[in-house]
Amino acid sequence: MAASPERRLTAIVRRFPRARLLVVGDIMLDQFIWGRVSRISPEAPVPVVQVSHESVHLGGAANVAANVRALGGQAAVVGVVGADAHGRRALRELASIGVGVTGVVRAAGYATIRKTRILAHQQQVVRLDREPGALDGRLARQVVARVLRALDGFDGVVVSDYNKGVITPLLLERLAERCDSRRKLFIDPKKGNFRHYDGATLVKPNLEAAAAASGVEIVDEPSLARAGQALLELWRCEAVLISRGEEGMTLFRKNQSMKHFSTAAREVFDVTGAGDTVLAAAALALAAGARFEEAAVLANRAAGVVVGKLGTATASAAELLAGLGVNKHA
Repeated sequence: MAASPERRLTAIVRRFPRARLLVVGDIMLDQFIWGRVSRISPEAPVPVVQVSHESVHLGGAANVAANVRALGGQAAVVGVVGADAHGRRALRELASIGVGVTGVVRAAGYATIRKTRILAHQQQVVRLDREPGALDGRLARQVVARVLRALDGFDGVVVSDYNKGVITPLLLERLAERCDSRRKLFIDPKKGNFRHYDGATLVKPNLEAAAAASGVEIVDEPSLARAGQALLELWRCEAVLISRGEEGMTLFRKNQSMKHFSTAAREVFDVTGAGDTVLAAAALALAAGARFEEAAVLANRAAGVVVGKLGTATASAAELLAGLGVNKHA
């Protein structure tokens, strides 16, 4: 007798600890400043936020790696941080949760990427971004070299492209050459590299990126279908998974009908970093032997967990299993 879908999904999650993923991309720190507003500034028509507390979380590729670890998988990260206090903090945070950091380049004269969000009454008031600009050629080549040296120890490579300079056409070309059915390639795409994502196992754009990359304005189901097919042809990948916010996700595979997955979120408090969770969960599931449809279901459920939390968050294997109606220790 064939196992039920829930039993198959449970078995996949329980295989996550065997999966080894190399996360490559833009390492960031997400800072949150929390407070409340009781008046408008006399200096300008802006709210005055009375700060109550602050928190700092891993962001970008670092958050993808954190999600892989929270879900039970093994992870290492390759990227660039500055030789500054923020870079040291990012590395400490990653190491403390068991993420390998020997592949991270620590560069003098490079400022670690930070995003500062100011929130009042759980609503974002403003975001401040601190970015170093494009990597120079020397740093970009170092990243490529470190990725290629690390590959043999991993079942898959997860590309977390935030368009901050770490992911280059050269790196994507080398990954396409070195990844295959044994070593899978998973990509979260951004505009600057749309023409260079080639031959991946799975590419996971959001709705905005899918529209921009395909050249199709996505306004209804027929236009969504055209966009998905165009992306399969553009990227020559095995599958495209478009995350559509409150509409859930849609999976595209060559010569197959698109498949919709309704959102698994009961309540949405904050979507910060939800795309990182989707990428991590889908990559882990596929590395653990899931079918594409099963990976989409698990990624959707993991996203439903994190959007119910405030700030940049992760989903754990226990939370994912609970969503499947399973006690982790059962």
